[in-house]
Amino acid sequence: MSHNINNPARDSETNHTAQNPKTFSTTRSSGTLALAISGALMTGMASAEEPTPESIKLDKLKIEESVTPDTNPYATPGSPYLAERLSDPRRTRTLAETPATINVVTTTQVAESGRSDLRTILDGQPGITLGTGENGNAFGDRYVIRGHEARSDVFVDGLRDPGMTIRESFAVEQVEISKGPSASFAGRGTTGGAVNSATKRASTEYDFAKGSIGIGTDWHHRVTADINQVIDYDTALRVNLLKSGENVPDRDPADRNRAGAAISLSHQVTDQLEIVADVYHFRGEDSPDLGTYIDGDTGKPVKDIPSYVQDEDFLKSETSTATLRVGYEFSPTSSIVNLTRYGITENGYVATGARGTTAYPTLDDATNDTNGFETASLSTHQGWQDVDYFANQFNFLTTKELGETVHDIVIGVEYTDQTVINGVYSYTSEGASNCFTSGRRGVGEGYCWSDENGNTATDLNTLIQRDIAQGDKDSDWNVETLALYFMDTVELSDNWTAFGGVRYDYYDYSTFANYDPDGRSGPLESEWTEFADDGGYWNGHIGASYRFMDNANVYASFSTATNLNGGESDVGTSCGYGGICVDASDPQLGDPEKTQSIEVGTKWQLNDGKLLATAALFRITKNDVMESPSGDSYSTLGSLNTGKNRVEGIELGLTGNITDKISMAAGIAVMDAEVLESINEEDEGKTLANFADTSASLHVKYQATPQWAIGGTATYEDERFVGQPDTAANEERGIPGYTVFDAFATYKHSQDLSLRLNVGNIFDTDYYLAAYRSGAFNYIGDRRNARVTLDFSL
Repeated sequence: MSHNINNPARDSETNHTAQNPKTFSTTRSSGTLALAISGALMTGMASAEEPTPESIKLDKLKIEESVTPDTNPYATPGSPYLAERLSDPRRTRTLAETPATINVVTTTQVAESGRSDLRTILDGQPGITLGTGENGNAFGDRYVIRGHEARSDVFVDGLRDPGMTIRESFAVEQVEISKGPSASFAGRGTTGGAVNSATKRASTEYDFAKGSIGIGTDWHHRVTADINQVIDYDTALRVNLLKSGENVPDRDPADRNRAGAAISLSHQVTDQLEIVADVYHFRGEDSPDLGTYIDGDTGKPVKDIPSYVQDEDFLKSETSTATLRVGYEFSPTSSIVNLTRYGITENGYVATGARGTTAYPTLDDATNDTNGFETASLSTHQGWQDVDYFANQFNFLTTKELGETVHDIVIGVEYTDQTVINGVYSYTSEGASNCFTSGRRGVGEGYCWSDENGNTATDLNTLIQRDIAQGDKDSDWNVETLALYFMDTVELSDNWTAFGGVRYDYYDYSTFANYDPDGRSGPLESEWTEFADDGGYWNGHIGASYRFMDNANVYASFSTATNLNGGESDVGTSCGYGGICVDASDPQLGDPEKTQSIEVGTKWQLNDGKLLATAALFRITKNDVMESPSGDSYSTLGSLNTGKNRVEGIELGLTGNITDKISMAAGIAVMDAEVLESINEEDEGKTLANFADTSASLHVKYQATPQWAIGGTATYEDERFVGQPDTAANEERGIPGYTVFDAFATYKHSQDLSLRLNVGNIFDTDYYLAAYRSGAFNYIGDRRNARVTLDFSL
């Protein structure tokens, strides 16, 4: 069967020419319906003229709600929460037939949930938690999938997105979350999984123009536009625009601001050749809130701390990319797809943190340790990052009948060149000190959020008054990779399918940074050391599935992944966070970390294919883990390839239409993590840091009438403990588990006008998303908020 890979809409069962969406109302056109009716009449006339021995009973014609022009082209018709297939052409089977756990969040679910940033979307998915960090990802844009670091395993349309940037969903059709090692498709990393955003593309199928205007509490405002214009039969242009802003609920003056534009141009050069060119630009500007801190005595977050964001604090993230897709169809069974992208990202932040401490009113009190009082002292966290990257991915896809079996073959080549430069900001504090504290550098002036009587500082948001300037770079990270891969899906019989793939990555890696065995890298280039490595590694996947019913299958799979020493681009020589690790006696980079995964699962298509139920048992084992035995996460000194850990569990999912009126996307992951081997023997047997044993999500909608619908979202995460990635958790410090409920209601006035109300955190639950390993800052979840959004089509 032939597929148009660049324009998914062309693969739909209905193939309409450009038309106004108001006339696009049923999956069968009026002409088809007329032919069906006239055929029935002619049959009746023939029966009257010539009696037949048997009467023929015709099936009922079932007319369903259409796939409207702006509906996700990957979704199942009539079931907007359920993706029928993935956007990656290398995934040759439907989602129900893909032998892996892959959660898909469609654009409809994203809109109804009221979540728009990728971090908030992922935080609502089972098996995923957020983490904290420093340098270019200090604000929670760090994901942990099935217990393993995934902040560098983020993709857009199948190409890695290396920038540690704010990611927004205004130009996204669906978010695809692969669970378990995915190196055959994604290359290095992807130990716990990968995240791919499928972007909106121009379509020659129809014209449409839609928009949304939202307002709400905390000065929330959001305006989006999505316009697709058919220029001629072969050419179309699509434009998506965004402008939004809001204060962080109950944490003013912390705020979030977003602006972006995405333009897609599609041109069908010939019947076989299609070209799609995309450009994307996004800018996020926040006054970031690092939240509260963990009390050293209780090991739990301190509640009711006021927002201490300083007026000069900022988080800026700006991304620009250009992508060219070329698809050529040699025959109905063979085609090529080539993707080329160039992108740049600029990130920078200066933010204020808080740490519990004993402070003193005067220098004499501090020196003599008298009149001390408990409070939190304010600290500065800062960094900038420039990212420059190029990628080209070439895929040849063909379906061949070899002997008695049918093969879906993918042969691909991928080249990437990624450079990440990290640096620091210099600053001086001009504000008057209001306390004295004792620290690693002795007694000194400080900034505290409360005084000895427990009163909040009156000038809390203007205490420090920093004078900020961009400083020098402190690391220069680069990796150039050339990969070759081969994948095959074989239909062995009507019931049995085998699948497998192998990938070889050749890499040329280097990082320039100050080699300081005792601490952090520095900005002096004259003292820098080059850490370089090159070589190659193999990864793959293999397995089989058995369809024991027309609507159900079971599968088993084995897959691998590989992590390079220093593979995290944003942390330089901080061994404990995924940066360079070296042994003091031999400053080499050691062997890559290796991961193996086994998964056994089943998938059931229910309710006439509009509901998918999934279940999977899995075990992920990571070997040769780099460790930081010194306890200093910033130290370059490490223990090479001495660690081993394991995550195993079960994940259940149910997505689609339960009935004609009830739609649902639900999932639960129950997992267990254990450090099996470590240079620190006392860590063996402990759980991993930032790991939730149980996490669950539920998004449900009830269509009460054709006009009215109500629904809600529930998110649960178990207790988590702090620590470094891939290491044992510090079980004396953690954040409690939580359950948060959101609600929404929609009123559809007409086909072109609807109104939606979202209430987030309806019970105003006090909860926490992630905590830094020292407890110095602890992200607070949004408190209760409300928004009203008007969606319209022109």
